[in-house]
Amino acid sequence: MQSLCKVFIGIWYALSISLSFNAHGKDRIVLTSLNWEPYIGRSLPNMGYSYELINEALKVNHYSLEIIFLSWERAIELARKGHTDGMFPAYYSKKREKDFIFSSPIPGGPVGFYSRTDNNYRFASDPRENFAQAIEPLKKLTFGVVEGYVNYAPFDEAAYLKKRYTTSDDLNIKRLFKKQVDIIFIDKYVAQYIITKKYPWYSLELEFINPALEIKKLHIAFSRKAKHHQTFIEAFNKGLEHITRNGMVAEILLKHGF
Repeated sequence: MQSLCKVFIGIWYALSISLSFNAHGKDRIVLTSLNWEPYIGRSLPNMGYSYELINEALKVNHYSLEIIFLSWERAIELARKGHTDGMFPAYYSKKREKDFIFSSPIPGGPVGFYSRTDNNYRFASDPRENFAQAIEPLKKLTFGVVEGYVNYAPFDEAAYLKKRYTTSDDLNIKRLFKKQVDIIFIDKYVAQYIITKKYPWYSLELEFINPALEIKKLHIAFSRKAKHHQTFIEAFNKGLEHITRNGMVAEILLKHGF
């Protein structure tokens, strides 16, 4: 009986997503996303600052917004095929420009490495100036990475580093705590949120390795295969410009603690 219920739940979920795909049209924008707190998530107030911000930007030009939450790999794939209008929040990636057009940016956060405090890992020099030189003391370690993420270009291109992939930031943090990997790549605010809300006992065991490698910007990646992608990106960019000028962006950031 329990297995039958799971089958029915799976069918219902697939049908609900299918209906969302078929319903998106000229005045309604459907984007795939992931639960990526504190930026976006089902359980956050107004689904997070980034959702509220893009929703308000789109409302300027009378567009409604729907978010479908999936794993990030699945979110990318469905958007790439044009089954939705795009995906969000996305880091800019030159490699993905063949499939997506990136919107004007909204604020993101610092990204870099987390490690266990008892290892006391440090860079040899400033990694923003010469990553290969800075990473030299750490290059024999195992790095935890989330499958499908764009991270920091010199790190992503570093084929000489050993990387172990997983499906989420949450699992990556667990692996780090359990010593299954030595270091993980992660957004600093995402790590702090997960540790504070889910695993507070990790807080004395894990630390961010300063400095941050980069302060990332976030984008909507509109699918080139979606019918109205050019119209949608122009509407969003104009709306974002408008709510930036009138102070709404600053208000939303402040309300959500950014």
